[in-house]
Amino acid sequence: MAESVVGFLINQLSTLLSQESTLLGGLRPDVQFIKDELGSMKAFLRQAEAKEDDDSQLQEWVKQVREVAYDTEDVLDDFAFRFARGDADGFFGRVGKIYKSTKNLKARHRISLEIKDIKARVEEISARHQRYQLLYGTQERGPSSSHVASADCDIRDQALLIMVRSLGRDRDDSAESSPSRPLPIRYRDETIPKYLTRREIGRVVTATDTMLLIEEAKLVGIDQPKKELISKILDDHSHLKLVSVVGMGGLGKTTLVKKVYDDAAVKKQFQSHAWITVSQNFQFKVIIKNLIQQLYEEIRQPVPPQVDSMDGIRLSEFVKDFLKERRYILVLDDVWSLDAWEAIKYVLPDCNIASRVVLTTRITDVASASCLVSHDFIHKMSPLSYEDSWTLFCNRTFQSNGCPSNLEEVCRKILKKCEGLPLGIVTMGGVLALKDKDRIDEWEMIFRGFGSEVDGSGKFDRIRRILLLSYSDLPHHLKNCLLYLSVYPEDYPVRNVFNLLDTWIALGFIEEKEGMTATDIAMRYLKKLINRSLIQVKDIWADGKLKECGLHDFLREIIVSKSKEQSFTTVATGYCTRWPDKVRHLAIHNFTDNPPQGFNSLKCLRSLITFGYKDPLTTSFLSKFLCGGPKFLKVLNLEEAKLDSIPKEVFKLFHLKYLNLSGTRLKIIPKSIGQLQNLEFLNLDQTTITELPVEIIKLRKLRSLIVGREGDYSNNFAVWGFKSPDGIGKLTSLERLHNIEVDGGKIVREIGKLIQLRQLSITKLRREDGKELVSSLLRLTNLRELRIGSIKEEETLDLQHSISPRLGFLVRLRLSGRLERVPEWVMSLQSLGTLALLNSELTEDENAIDCLGHLPNLVALMLSRAYEGETLCFKAGGFPKLKELGIVQLKRLKWVSVEEESMPNLQQFVIVGCKLMEGLPLGLQNLTELKVLALADMSDELIHEIQNLDKQSEDYQTISHISQVCIGHWINGEWKEEFL
Repeated sequence: MAESVVGFLINQLSTLLSQESTLLGGLRPDVQFIKDELGSMKAFLRQAEAKEDDDSQLQEWVKQVREVAYDTEDVLDDFAFRFARGDADGFFGRVGKIYKSTKNLKARHRISLEIKDIKARVEEISARHQRYQLLYGTQERGPSSSHVASADCDIRDQALLIMVRSLGRDRDDSAESSPSRPLPIRYRDETIPKYLTRREIGRVVTATDTMLLIEEAKLVGIDQPKKELISKILDDHSHLKLVSVVGMGGLGKTTLVKKVYDDAAVKKQFQSHAWITVSQNFQFKVIIKNLIQQLYEEIRQPVPPQVDSMDGIRLSEFVKDFLKERRYILVLDDVWSLDAWEAIKYVLPDCNIASRVVLTTRITDVASASCLVSHDFIHKMSPLSYEDSWTLFCNRTFQSNGCPSNLEEVCRKILKKCEGLPLGIVTMGGVLALKDKDRIDEWEMIFRGFGSEVDGSGKFDRIRRILLLSYSDLPHHLKNCLLYLSVYPEDYPVRNVFNLLDTWIALGFIEEKEGMTATDIAMRYLKKLINRSLIQVKDIWADGKLKECGLHDFLREIIVSKSKEQSFTTVATGYCTRWPDKVRHLAIHNFTDNPPQGFNSLKCLRSLITFGYKDPLTTSFLSKFLCGGPKFLKVLNLEEAKLDSIPKEVFKLFHLKYLNLSGTRLKIIPKSIGQLQNLEFLNLDQTTITELPVEIIKLRKLRSLIVGREGDYSNNFAVWGFKSPDGIGKLTSLERLHNIEVDGGKIVREIGKLIQLRQLSITKLRREDGKELVSSLLRLTNLRELRIGSIKEEETLDLQHSISPRLGFLVRLRLSGRLERVPEWVMSLQSLGTLALLNSELTEDENAIDCLGHLPNLVALMLSRAYEGETLCFKAGGFPKLKELGIVQLKRLKWVSVEEESMPNLQQFVIVGCKLMEGLPLGLQNLTELKVLALADMSDELIHEIQNLDKQSEDYQTISHISQVCIGHWINGEWKEEFL
C-alpha cells in the first residue's frame, strides 16, 4: 500500500513542480528533493511490503514511508488551498491580492517549516532505505543480487520438494491421498531459485496447498468441466494446441487441471508429461531446467551434465530436440504474464503430432492472448452452483453426514458469504468442523465475526494469502482503485459504474494520458481489475457495456482489512463511537442514532460517502461535520441522503471535485455553487431540481452535469429535465450532459459548442428547432450516447437535414417523439448497438422497421408506441446481431411474425401491452437462440391460453425450446411476474 501512496504522491509532485514553479519560490529545491528521494524508494517498496510480515523493522520503515507520503500530500493540498486559488480582476481584485499576500506570510512560513520537516524525515528514512537495500536488494538490481538467510534456504528446499512431490510426478492413488508420504524422486539443487523469500515460497506452493485442501473435501461440480477439458485435449487435431483455464484465485483451476492431467485416458495419449508451476516469480532458466528434470526422470535417465552450464538459448534448443519426436502434454500452472507464456512457447516444438499445453491463470488477458489460434480453447471457471456449494460444505463440515437441522439456517447464511468459491467453502467448513454442533452460538459467532476472521488472524490465513497474491501483483495506481471499493457495504453492487469512475478521477487515482479522456482511462483501469479476477462482473447490457459489478465477499473483507490497516479507508457504522485518526476516505453506513462528534481528526479527509443514512437531521449534521475542518475534501457523495438543502460549508470546499446529491430532497441549487471552482462532477439525478442558476457557468472544469428524472413503463418513460442558463456552451470541458431542456434555438446552438460531449440527453425539443439541433450534432463528433425528446408526445421530431451528422462513435440512441420517418442519418450509424424509439407513431407504409434491420451492429431494440401498423413482420436476413427486442404498447398491433433466418441471435423477447388478437407471434420456433419470452399486460384470453397450453399443441411446440417463458403485470410501478 505504501508503494501506491508514494506512486500517487510522486505524480502530484511532478504536476506541482511543472505547473506551480512561481508559487513554490524558495521551496522548490526541497520539494524536488522529496520527490527524488521517494522515487528512489519506490522501486524497493513493493519488495519491502511483500516481506514486511516477517520483519518488524521493515514493517516500521514501510509505515514511516506511508505516513510521510500522506503528510506531504496534506501540505501540498494546504499549499494549493492558500496560494493557488484564482482572484478577482480589477481594483478590488488587486486589493484582495495585497490583503491575501500579507495575511498568508505566516501561512507560507508555516508551510515552509512543514516542508523542511518532511525533508528531514525523508532524509532519515532514506538512510534506513540504503541499509535495507544492502540487506534485501531491489527489483531494479534483479533477484540475483538479493540475499537470504540460510534458514530461508532450508524452508525453500522443503517447500519446493513438497511442490515437486505433489504436482510433478506420476504416482499411485495412495500417494495422492497422503501428501506427506515420501516419494522416491531425485531433487536437483540447480532448479532452486536462490532468491526466494518466505513470502515468495508461499506463492510457489500456493497451487499445491489449494489443490490438496480442496481434494480433501471431495470437490463437487468438477465432472462436467473435466469432461469438457479432456475432450478438447484428446480431440484429433494434429497441431500443438493450447487449452487455457482462467478464473479468480480459489475457484479450483489447479484442482480441475490436476484431475484432467492424472486421468488415465490423458496419460495414455501422451509419451511425455510435465507439470510446471510458473508463479509470479517467473525465471526462464529455472523453469526450463525444471522441465528437463521432469522429462528425464520420466524416462528414468540422468540429466546430461552439460545442461548445468547451458545458457537460455541452448537450453531451449535442448528441449526442442528432446520433444520434437514426442507427443507431449505440458501443464503451465499459475501463469501471471503473457511474457512468461511467450518465453516458454518458443521452446515447444509443433511437429503435427497433437501435443498439448494446458495453462492456468487468474488473468483473462493472459488466457485470451495466449489462445490466438482457432483450435485453441479457453475454459472460464465459474463459481459452484448453490446445490454443489451446499454439498461441498456438508462434505467438509460434517464429513458427508448432512447438516443437523438446528444448524441449517446459520450454515446457509455462512455459505452465502462464500459465493460459490470452493476454497472459501472448504476453508470455512474446516473451521466449523471443529465447533460443537450443540453450541449454535459458536456458529453464529463465526458468521457475525466473518470480517475479523478474514483479516489475517489465522483461521482463514490460507485463503487470505491466496487472494492477496492478485492484489500484491497490481501496479500502484490499480491498488488505490481497488482499495477504494472497500467503502461499499457488504453485498452492495456497484450499479452506476460511472459514479465509481468519476470518484477515481476526482481523487487523482487516474494517470491521464494524451489523446485519451480520464473516463476512458478509468474504464481501462476497471477492466484491468476485472481482467485480473479481482472485480466481478454482476451484469452487462446487451451491447456489452458494464451494467453492474462488485467484490466477492471474501475479497471484500480482505480489502477492507488491508485498507483500514493502511489508514486509507474507514467504514463508520451505527456502532461507531469516535472518528478514526487521519482517515483519508470515510464511508458512513446506516447511521440511525446520533453520530460521533469531534471532527478535528477528519482534517486529512479526501472523500466522504454515505449509505443508508436515515437521520432526518442530515443537513445539521453535515454542517457540523464540514465545520470540523475537512478542507481537503475532494469527493462528497450523499446519494439518497435525506437532505433538504445544501449546507453553506459545502461551498467553501476549494478542493471539491465530485459532488453527488442524486436522490436527495433538494429542490433548488443556490448561487453559491459558482464558488466551487474545481468542481468536475455534479450529479443531481432523481431530484426535483428544475432549474440551475447562472453561476453554474463559472464551473469551467465541469466534466459531468446530470440533472433531472426519468420514468418507466408506468408513465411512458417520461423525462423531466432542467432549464439551463444562457452560456452553457462555455462549459467546454463537459463530457456528459443529461436532461437539458432546449425549448428554443439558442440553447440548441450553445450545445453545439460542447465538442467534448460523449453523452447528451436533451428534452423539450420543438419541431422548428430540429434542423438547428442536427447542425449542432455535426460538431459533436465524439458522441457515444444520444437521447432526444420532444416538447410533448404529439410533437414531431424533425431531424432530417441535407447534411447528416458524423456520429461514427454513437453506440446508443433514443428518440422520443413523433417521427414522420426514421432519419436517414440513423441508418448510417455503423456502430449503433442500442436503439429505443418512443411515441414515434411510424406507419406500416413506410417500411420503417425493415430498414432498422440493416443496422449491422444493433443488439438491443425497443419500440414503445413507436409503430401504428396492425402487422409486424421480421424479414429473413434482418437484425443479424439483435439479442434483445422489446415491443411496448403497440396498440393497433394484431399479429407478429418472424421469418426464418431473421434475428438469428435473439435471446430475449419482451412484449408489453400489445393485444395480439391472433395469439403468440408466428415463427417463434425460428428463434433458435431465444432464452426468455416475457409477456406483460396482454389480453386475458392470450394469458389464459398460454397458461393452459396442451403439451401436444402446435403453440406449445413453438415455445418448447425457450428456457424461460413468463407472464406478468405492472403493479404500482413494479413488474410482477410468474414463470411457466
